[in-house]
Amino acid sequence: MESERSGWNGHWQRILFLAGIALLFSAPLWLLLWMTAVPGRSYQGPLPRITQQQRETAARLKADVAIIARKPHNSVHLREMESVARHIETQLRQVGYVPRRQPIAAVPGAFNIGTSLEPTDPAAPTLVIGAHYDSYGTTPGANDNGSGTAATLELARKLAPLRGRAKLRLRFAFFANEEPPYFQTEHMGSLVYARALAARGEKMIGMLSLETLGFYSDGKGSQHYPFPLSLLYPDTGNFVAFVGMTSSRSFVRSTVGAFRREVAFPSVGGSAPAFVQGIDWSDHWAFAQIGVPALMITDTAPFRYRYYHSEADTPDRIDYDRLARVVSGMERVVRDWTLDGAL
Repeated sequence: MESERSGWNGHWQRILFLAGIALLFSAPLWLLLWMTAVPGRSYQGPLPRITQQQRETAARLKADVAIIARKPHNSVHLREMESVARHIETQLRQVGYVPRRQPIAAVPGAFNIGTSLEPTDPAAPTLVIGAHYDSYGTTPGANDNGSGTAATLELARKLAPLRGRAKLRLRFAFFANEEPPYFQTEHMGSLVYARALAARGEKMIGMLSLETLGFYSDGKGSQHYPFPLSLLYPDTGNFVAFVGMTSSRSFVRSTVGAFRREVAFPSVGGSAPAFVQGIDWSDHWAFAQIGVPALMITDTAPFRYRYYHSEADTPDRIDYDRLARVVSGMERVVRDWTLDGAL
């Protein structure tokens, strides 16, 4: 009897041991699937014929990028930075906004530009839509981040007619000092901006960072990723990506689901810890520091764009038609949120 009991105990110990081994090896896979699970399905197949409205959007995006990316513009190239800032401000004023500058005290000559579309209820929460308008080093920065800056300007134009009907406050922000040497430091423009909003008690329900958004390719092998994301995503760089840290997983899922309902364009999305390469490489990082759900909308930058942070990052590299499709889709997403008063 004792030997039989001992045999059963040994049997169950082996089962538990094997179950533990299986759990040990399957847990990372389940975690990866949890992080990258988003609603809906990515669009597949030929893109629909571009509409006249999208062609007009593409033309405005192209004109903005041509001005923004004429020369390097950052805290070292302040004259051109001022020129880009004036263009942004002029475009905002033309559609009824009042742009304001926010100096970054520790970096003379550097400043953020912000404006807002006010809600009908002053107590309504805020959605921030932003992009950094500085370029890296001696690069003209057409894609990084002229494309994101132009896209933010275009969203401000398209959403301007919501004045008097908005149930959310929309803040459009253009940040300085995203690029090194200020990236993820106290002097990063988006961190200065985010902390200022938090200090005055503004309720923020989300932040969209438009980052390096204009390059697409239909070639196999044109897309790369850091491990372990390379296990799941396609190797053709024809999609737009929605990326956030794990703290913003719900916001990422809501945004991807809404985008897929609104536009026929390939998309991927997911969240991951900040230590995964590239996950926190934009201004959404700053808002995550103050506990605001935030994500980056991007073409994945160096994981696709061979001219990233190079002097060949010029306006002719950008696919303005596809950029216009992405912007038009995001305009519909934000419009619905703004009229509904919730994400």
